Amino acid sequence: MELKKYLVKNKARENIEAEEIFLDAEAIHSLEDKGKLEKPIKRGNFLIFLIFIVFCLLGLFFRAGYLQVVKGDYYQNLAKGNRLRIYPLAAPRGMIYDSNGQPLLYNIPSFDLTVNLIDFLDSPPQAQEKILEEIAVALKENETEKSDQTVLSIQEKLRKKIEDYKEEVSQLVLIRGVDRPTALILESLAVDWPAWRIEKNVQRQYLNGSYFSHILGYTGQVSRQDLEEHPEYLLNDQIGKAGLECQYDDLLRGKPGQEQIEVDSFGKTQKILAAKPAQPGQSLVLFTDQGLQEKLYQSLESMIKQLSFSSQPTKRAAAVAIDPKNGGILALVSLPSFDNNLFAQGISQNQLTALENDPDQPFINRAVAGQYPSGSVIKPLIAAAALEEKIISPYQQINCQGGISVPNKYNPQIVYYFPDWKSHGQTNIIEAIAESCNVFFYAIGGGFDRQEGLGIDRIKEYLQYFGLGQSTHLDLPQESIGLIPDQEWKEKNKPGEKWGLGDTYHVAIGQGDILVTPIQMAAAISSIANGGTLWRPRLVDKIIDSEEPLEAAQAEEISAEIIKKGFIEADNLQVVQKGMRQAVLTGSAQALADLPVKAAGKTGTAQFGSKDQTHAWFVGYAPYQNPEIVLAVLIEGGGEGHQSAVPVAKEVFKWYFSQ
Repeated sequence: MELKKYLVKNKARENIEAEEIFLDAEAIHSLEDKGKLEKPIKRGNFLIFLIFIVFCLLGLFFRAGYLQVVKGDYYQNLAKGNRLRIYPLAAPRGMIYDSNGQPLLYNIPSFDLTVNLIDFLDSPPQAQEKILEEIAVALKENETEKSDQTVLSIQEKLRKKIEDYKEEVSQLVLIRGVDRPTALILESLAVDWPAWRIEKNVQRQYLNGSYFSHILGYTGQVSRQDLEEHPEYLLNDQIGKAGLECQYDDLLRGKPGQEQIEVDSFGKTQKILAAKPAQPGQSLVLFTDQGLQEKLYQSLESMIKQLSFSSQPTKRAAAVAIDPKNGGILALVSLPSFDNNLFAQGISQNQLTALENDPDQPFINRAVAGQYPSGSVIKPLIAAAALEEKIISPYQQINCQGGISVPNKYNPQIVYYFPDWKSHGQTNIIEAIAESCNVFFYAIGGGFDRQEGLGIDRIKEYLQYFGLGQSTHLDLPQESIGLIPDQEWKEKNKPGEKWGLGDTYHVAIGQGDILVTPIQMAAAISSIANGGTLWRPRLVDKIIDSEEPLEAAQAEEISAEIIKKGFIEADNLQVVQKGMRQAVLTGSAQALADLPVKAAGKTGTAQFGSKDQTHAWFVGYAPYQNPEIVLAVLIEGGGEGHQSAVPVAKEVFKWYFSQ
């Protein structure tokens, strides 16, 4: 209402006359002359305003130049990053062949579901959950084995994995080893999902997995712990977890490639721009013979089944076959075993839990990591040491009754008795090895009556020459070193107890605290069989290029490595060899006498525990004159060596020399 007073009212709505307009114009000119109507802008103000505009334009110019020139590459790469995705291409792992060129595994096609976490997490939460639900439904409907998992529980696991890795990787393999039907469903769905794709990779398929699982091992996804040791890997990579897959992972894995893909603003794939192919890993050729490996495994397994009906059933055993000419491992078996394909194809939590909780511990490679009292199989080594130190001559005799009694030097009323398994009478060193005479080895080991003994220090020295109590440096991980006890060890591990003569007696016959591994015994007996050379045991014979046919591939042969040589004179070794041959002719290994070739060997029965339980051992070689194969067989809780270990060795020797 207040504005109404400023309005010009023309109630009569009469027309304005020309004279009135003229009079108004005259009035305006009069006001202009008096300076009352307009006033021009001052020059100074105009200059300030002009400078301000120029300054702003210069600022915009320099800012544009900075963004275009100085930071041009940065923003260009950032823009490209919004439309480009680089995906790694896994390299096919190298092959592993047996000594005859037969493949022990294959690389088969595999499908993985991957997600770009940046694009996926940028999408609305409702869209994320919808995608995860559809994935869970596809997995549930196509699962090969029915489980208690619901669609919701699968969805929650997928979400948890994404949450666990979102700070560490931009591209995540959410599901590895998707079966083909499920992969086809997910691939059709992923067309409409930003950031998702089905990648075609390869996975291991192990032939006769249980036979070779402890040799070949298996692969698995890189863990955070693996990254600490191998920072060059990515969390999505595959890495060797056990066996040769682990030991030679750097050679087998090859070099991954890359694929550059253009995506739209929603993260959907538009086209492949460039691809750098992956380089396959190198391949391995082993000394191991597939047929011999299978035969040794089957023979051990058959004996274990027979023992399952005895008073002391067992499921645990190990055996090693070595070429004494170079240390090449012809076969290596550990029971119980497991199927390494479970890990290559994605083991379920239930399967993994069952294996981990198995009381017989199938993951332990008993051939290289199992530690056992040696029993009498150590006697050829003690005999060689005594001959070398001239403690005894080849045909010098010791009266071996059913045992020996040793009075306590501080209290003669206390008498210690060390038994033998029978009375042998007058016995020389060849007969003592053949008949496994305990009294003979008590005497040359610790001394008795007028017979000088080696003593524990010299016993330990020579056993170490033979490779006991230390790593053989076998090309497999997790090897145990065993134990040769002595006075220093006992004082440290059994406070208040001193080393006594009885301790030396026990070590001399392979009892007490001494511990050896089957691979150590096989290598040690090889040095007796070949005339005094201790070779480093090896599984891999040569390394070849995977991109060429096996027959034409250029091989990088691994040189045989001598650990020790010449520590026992040839004449002394021949005496020990005669003793081991006599064990086959008249001693505890007579079951081998009818083989098609002459063999030599030694049985062992090693006590353990507190219930008169014994491990069954056999070590031996054939042919006697020109050895081609050395065998070490151990059956945990298998009773006496001649009853359970020798039959296994006989089957294997018979098969080997019939090929």
